[in-house]
Amino acid sequence: MYDAYIYWAVAAVCAYLIGSIPTGYIIVKLLKGEDIRTVGSGSTGATNVKRVLGKGWFFTTMVLDTIKGAAPVFLAGLLAEEFGATFSVPSVIAAVMVLLGHSKPIFLRFKGGKSVASGVGVLIALCWQAGLIVAAIWAAVTYITRYVSVGSIVAISLSPLLMWLFHKPLIYVLYCALGAVYIIYLHRENIARLRKGEESKVR
Repeated sequence: MYDAYIYWAVAAVCAYLIGSIPTGYIIVKLLKGEDIRTVGSGSTGATNVKRVLGKGWFFTTMVLDTIKGAAPVFLAGLLAEEFGATFSVPSVIAAVMVLLGHSKPIFLRFKGGKSVASGVGVLIALCWQAGLIVAAIWAAVTYITRYVSVGSIVAISLSPLLMWLFHKPLIYVLYCALGAVYIIYLHRENIARLRKGEESKVR
């Protein structure tokens, strides 16, 4: 059991460091030589990347951030079996740390993105059906409203319900509920701009 606790601690740190990899920052820095934190919202996420590099790199950043979210969670669950642990607990620990890493990356003085794409990646690792449905809802709501923030808030808010409908462990439902609250909190400035009619549209 002692070895398992060490593993969980190492997995948590690794998940945080992977989550902290600033995908959007790196892409913009390499291609434009700019610091994305000085552009638009100052976020390192895909939406802000789009403001600098266009739609193609928006989707590239989203895909990479989704992989960044899924990989540590999936690997944590698989490796847990080596210590006789269940898939769920280590995976949720990794999931929490990935979101924290993306939104508060140590490599950029704790200023990152909104954790939406990474959050979808986490969902895919925990329950691929729920993850894909959340991604589809995000795409549909964003297309209809033309606001990425609205699509993100609506889609991620439905994740606890989807986990419950797919009969996943209670810890997954609780994680999704807390994760949704956290991601909505990260969108507080977007919500304020939406209320004022000042939020930028995707097209």
